[in-house]
Amino acid sequence: MTSLCSKSVLVVDDEPGMRMALQANFQREGWVVETAAGASEAIRKFAQQRFPLVVTDVRMPDGDGLQVMRSVRTSAPETAVIILTAFGSVPEAVQAMHSGACDYLTKPISFDQLQSSVSRVMQRVQQASTVEDAENVEIIGASSALRETLERARQAARTDADVLIEAESGTGKELVARFIHGVSNRRGRPFVAVNCAALPEHLLESELFGHVKGAFTGATAAKPGKFEVAEGGTLLLDEVGEMPLALQPKLLRVLQEREFERLGDTRTVRVNVRVIATTNASLFRMVEEGTFRADLYYRLNVIPISVPPLRERLKDISHLADHFAAKYASAAGQPKPGFDPEFIAGLERHPWPGNVRELSNFMRRVLALGNGGVIGPEHLEPGFLTTPTSGPVHDVSLRPGIPMRDVEKRLLETTLQATRGNRTRAAELLGISVRTIRNKIREYGLPPRRYA
Repeated sequence: MTSLCSKSVLVVDDEPGMRMALQANFQREGWVVETAAGASEAIRKFAQQRFPLVVTDVRMPDGDGLQVMRSVRTSAPETAVIILTAFGSVPEAVQAMHSGACDYLTKPISFDQLQSSVSRVMQRVQQASTVEDAENVEIIGASSALRETLERARQAARTDADVLIEAESGTGKELVARFIHGVSNRRGRPFVAVNCAALPEHLLESELFGHVKGAFTGATAAKPGKFEVAEGGTLLLDEVGEMPLALQPKLLRVLQEREFERLGDTRTVRVNVRVIATTNASLFRMVEEGTFRADLYYRLNVIPISVPPLRERLKDISHLADHFAAKYASAAGQPKPGFDPEFIAGLERHPWPGNVRELSNFMRRVLALGNGGVIGPEHLEPGFLTTPTSGPVHDVSLRPGIPMRDVEKRLLETTLQATRGNRTRAAELLGISVRTIRNKIREYGLPPRRYA
């Protein structure tokens, strides 16, 4: 079975004219369209490839839309189904709604009406899947350090207070944020995540607060921001330390007043949203350095939560390794391998500077390169027998009085050399973002091609 893109639709109608008109309408809206001339063809095509949306007529010579709907919903409950019906078959459409259809429209239909229905239905489906993900967050481990973090997260979830999660890269900050949302009274509403380091300043402002038509070049239509999309739910600001200084006052106002204006608009939008911010850098230190506003830091830091690094969760390593082995073996259609005790002991001796993300990637590599059976110490790579106190970065020739700028430059150079120029890996080891690595390379005039 294959899977199509997230904006693909299966159109089912036995009338060629109607089928072609629906196909053209969806294609104008940017959808990838597959058509079927009857119920049996539709069921066969859906068995071969999945679609996030199915639009089907009710009455067809070889079956009906209810049969298509039931088949689709049985094999893919997440797929949205819209029923098209003639006036005389409205009772059947109502029955379809009770049986799992997302909406029904009466022929003759307006394409504007159809697209409005599609937009509404797909938004509901997206929100439902987001809520389901948040409610079913699986955080592996039973160490006391992790239990303390989760207990504090549960306490935070009982309130509507904003939360700041500071922890190293790869520890699972977003998982904890989803956990808070999933056990809070907001769990029936959207969980929306924005990576503040992934977008340039002008796009980040539009992404967060939205814009009106004509607000800037290319703004051909109005667009709500993530604050509006997250109405009633939770907004995750990932890597909030990377938010440009110029945008920080606007974020501060939203946190204080729960209101803002879309880009290019003068009308005020009010929202009811809990904000959870995450960072792998010390915001307090950034405040001292003048790169983050003090008032914004204190407004975000209503309930601070830290996530322990993996080196402080040694009891969880074997459970996590088993979890990842089962996950990747299942994805590859293989049985889950067993572990030699020496392999687990080696994992527990490793410092895991990349934390759970590093362990996940390592287990994926072990399963991909292994030959099945028991995983033993021979699968441990060089460096896995180091002690937790021995770091991955070499000495940077510290001496009394050396300028901090020189220390930072040497540490950055040494880390990049140790990772063979891999910026993402260097960022994980240093506990900063890839954007900061890129900016520091420019600031210190390091050869960019060597550290691409």
